[in-house]
Amino acid sequence: MSKKKKRANSQRKNEITKGIFTVLEKEPSKSFNYKQIAAKLHIDDTQGRNDLIKRLAQLKVKERIIEVERGKYQKKPSLHTLLKGTVDLTSSGNAYILVEDMDSDIFIPKHKLNRALHGDTVEVVVKRKDSRKKVEGEIITVLERKKTTYVGIVDKQKTFAFVRPTDSKMYTDVFVPLEYLNKANDGDKVLVTLGDWPDDADSPYGKITEILGKPGEHNTEIHSILAEYGLPYEFPYEVEQYAQTLDTSIKPEEIAKRRDMRSVLTFTIDPKDAKDFDDALSFKKLENGNYEIGVHIADVSHYVLPDTILEEEAYNRATSVYLVDRVVPMLPEVLSNNACSLRPNEEKYTFSAIFELDKNAVIKKQWFGRTVINSNERFAYEEAQHIIETSENKIPKEISIREESYEVSSEVVEAVLIFDRLAKIMRPKRMDSGAISFDKIEVRFNLNKKNEPEGVYFKEAKDANKLIEEFMLLANRKVAEYIGKQNPKKTFVYRIHDEPNEEKLMALNGVISRFGHSVNLKDKSSISSSLNKLLQDVKGKKEQNLVDTLTIRSMSKAVYTTDNIGHYGLAFDYYSHFTSPIRRYPDVMVHRLLQHYLDKGKSANESLYEEKCKHSSSMEILASSAERDSIKYMQIKFMQDHSDKEFVGVISGVTEWGIYVEIIENKCEGMVRIRDIKDDYYNFDEKQFAIIGERSKKMYQLGDEVLVMVKNTDLVKRHLDFSLIGKKD
Repeated sequence: MSKKKKRANSQRKNEITKGIFTVLEKEPSKSFNYKQIAAKLHIDDTQGRNDLIKRLAQLKVKERIIEVERGKYQKKPSLHTLLKGTVDLTSSGNAYILVEDMDSDIFIPKHKLNRALHGDTVEVVVKRKDSRKKVEGEIITVLERKKTTYVGIVDKQKTFAFVRPTDSKMYTDVFVPLEYLNKANDGDKVLVTLGDWPDDADSPYGKITEILGKPGEHNTEIHSILAEYGLPYEFPYEVEQYAQTLDTSIKPEEIAKRRDMRSVLTFTIDPKDAKDFDDALSFKKLENGNYEIGVHIADVSHYVLPDTILEEEAYNRATSVYLVDRVVPMLPEVLSNNACSLRPNEEKYTFSAIFELDKNAVIKKQWFGRTVINSNERFAYEEAQHIIETSENKIPKEISIREESYEVSSEVVEAVLIFDRLAKIMRPKRMDSGAISFDKIEVRFNLNKKNEPEGVYFKEAKDANKLIEEFMLLANRKVAEYIGKQNPKKTFVYRIHDEPNEEKLMALNGVISRFGHSVNLKDKSSISSSLNKLLQDVKGKKEQNLVDTLTIRSMSKAVYTTDNIGHYGLAFDYYSHFTSPIRRYPDVMVHRLLQHYLDKGKSANESLYEEKCKHSSSMEILASSAERDSIKYMQIKFMQDHSDKEFVGVISGVTEWGIYVEIIENKCEGMVRIRDIKDDYYNFDEKQFAIIGERSKKMYQLGDEVLVMVKNTDLVKRHLDFSLIGKKD
């Protein structure tokens, strides 16, 4: 080879090396494959790409860059580079640090946690890659504690006490000096607040701030669930007092500022046990043969004013919390159940979206603004369903919420039937546009007066539920469109839902293939239609709840933001939450912004509203976690009384420590621990989603039907353990 050619090759090699480091150093927490690097360096010839691949491999061997996963490269972090991330603690006591924009997590062995706790924001230094090619590091500093209060059980000694947290991810007890016991006794369930953690102490110091009660008692456990997530269960005295002083009377001068809808036929349709009715529908036939449909929403923003303690409390809570036996409301009862609740035969202030629809559910006109209504009727879903199914005006006693049979007017019957017909036109249109239909089974309990579960039933969405859903979706979408399409752009609160992650969908395919199902990942349209087919195909089958749950988990999480990217699951380009301001703070923000823009106001402060959106999204996650925990608690309580019964269940999860089994008849899920299966020594096979007997080769695989009995119920830790009887014949 000539010197000239060698020099050219060397120069080319140096240029590629320099280019690689330029790309990797610009975004040090991200990883790139050779195609992405080639695109950034404008290398589009075959020889150039081959040289790039070769150079990446050489730099990796020399440990100048790291391969974080197959074919994806990243700048090797300096031993002195500090990264900021969030602690995700595992059940083994080790942790992973989640760093924003970094593809792989940093593994932290338990002895290098440096007193960091689950969820904390920390600074971490990368040390090396271990034998499994995981990036390993050490926590240097705890920047911010995620939690400073924990629920736990008091272990009182003569001269001091410990609180043993019930949170499985809290790996240390909390030391409490006797003067900080706050009258708590040994064995009490309490809320403890963390204090100092001296260098020479094994445990942090703490102070008991609240006694929740005796472990296992119903109210103690429900309050514990709320306390674990930092959710309140009562309003501060001053907030209640402020709410009581509000003038909730309907004033002629206020009516004069609003569109008067009091004479238009209006009714509500809600769950039979609902107390807050924040949406109503009105119906009017127009002379041109079209329908005037009003979606009327409680005007909460009329009462909850900025810069008040009521506003501050509503913002802090951000959402009502729906536990199995109670609702923890966002607003005090004087508003949520009275002034803002659209009860029949009472004049109420509302914020409305009014549409003129033709017989094909095509919108001809729309109007948004403040109104006053007087609802004619209140229906439970079951009553409206009866009208839809029979076209009759008599509501029988067995489904009546008035405890006796009664009759409604023929106008009401006609309105309900037309609403139902229009909804049945609107829904298929949504589905054809790519919307996904999540009709997930919801577990509900029949509770006695002592809040003990006497039975389990499943909430099913019927035509009456879907009727309300369609008109609420219509209002939410059209309000968002009305603001979102304005030019110049205006700050607004959107409910967005990103496209699903392809890796999660591939993992979903791996699981559902066990049941003979699959999702077509070819393109966006194929994914939507095949997901809908999957959800339809599993209805009524043993794997329905499992598949529904896994499909929802494969989706992105819907959040609130001022940055609109549309809503994937609903297939809407613009979507917001306008229809539930009694129970959701974002809806209050939407009402305020909508009125501000109707009054020709300038665009609101985007960063201020984005911060409020983030808070609302995080509070929604906490509330849904508390709701799930309360269902789990009630399921365990229900199963305590069925310890002598055999159940047929489906294996819903497989891990190295055991199999999860979901009972078909009541959806209660518990664990069969591997160590409790005595007929063989079982090994976990990750690829087959199974445990396999070493000697017998007997396999228990995801989706298999098995027979189980209750082995142990622990209300305090919310654990349900099963004994495995065997496979169902």
